[in-house]
Amino acid sequence: MIDAELKRIAALVDGEIRASLAGAGGGSDLYRAALHLPMQGGKRMRPFLVIKSCEAVGGRAEDALSAAAAIEVLHNFTLVHDDIMDNDLLRRGAPTVHTLWGVPTAILAGDLLFAKAFSLILSSGAECARVRRSAEVLARATVTLSEGQRMDMSFEDREEVTEEEYFEMVYRKTGALIEASATIGGIIGGGGEAEIGALAEYGASTGTAFQIYDDYLGISSRGEVLGKLVGNDIRAGKKTLIVIKALQTPARGGVLRLLGKRDASDSEISSLVRALEENGVLDYVRAKASSLTERALGALSRLRPSPARKALEELALYTISREK
Repeated sequence: MIDAELKRIAALVDGEIRASLAGAGGGSDLYRAALHLPMQGGKRMRPFLVIKSCEAVGGRAEDALSAAAAIEVLHNFTLVHDDIMDNDLLRRGAPTVHTLWGVPTAILAGDLLFAKAFSLILSSGAECARVRRSAEVLARATVTLSEGQRMDMSFEDREEVTEEEYFEMVYRKTGALIEASATIGGIIGGGGEAEIGALAEYGASTGTAFQIYDDYLGISSRGEVLGKLVGNDIRAGKKTLIVIKALQTPARGGVLRLLGKRDASDSEISSLVRALEENGVLDYVRAKASSLTERALGALSRLRPSPARKALEELALYTISREK
């Protein structure tokens, strides 16, 4: 059921994004570049959260649609710039914006998406004070995720990172925008402060669990079965929770040998994965993600029962059981 509802909302949001971007620039390279990544698909989890959170406090989905599109456009702005910083060639199976149009145009396309995100959220049909508050939430989240991205980059130059630092980085880089998605939905829907607070807690916990599980899929044997590029975080030297925990176990030596080794072979990565499994590292990481999901569900329990609350519960569980 959750997959079908994600697709339904994705179609609505994609239509809103096209209306905002497709005709605005007369078909110029800049607008084609800005629209390229949003139209490559994706889970659309963040706009789903905006709409379902709005409904969960008694609001109308149509009032939240432009805010949902704003969140997705802002998310894509961060991805365009991330791809430039990481020099990634592919995103969602398609060439990245800077590989098609060059770095200068890609930077401008990202800037355009950033501006369009605020244009979209300010065009919401909700009451003016709610729209203004939602824009403020989105602005704060953008500052926070920028700080998180910088933290993540700084970790690559350090030998070790604590769990506390990792969780702060993941919240800032991933959790904050997901928290903002649920919060904005609650605001647009006219929720009370207790309801908005519960949705914010739900979003922050779900977002952090999402990233931890993403790290797990990136190294686990399950990821290999699912066709993911297993071990790329290790090759890139990323200080994920898996690495942080593994450095406290007998697998430490194997991690240090491969961490940041760009040409690490598949057999080396497979041996490391076995060591991580034998030393309980992957179980530990899964348990952390599950614990955060339980916290998210506990926050949702403070809302009145409704189909929208049920959908939010299903999404939280989906984040730690998905295949990609």
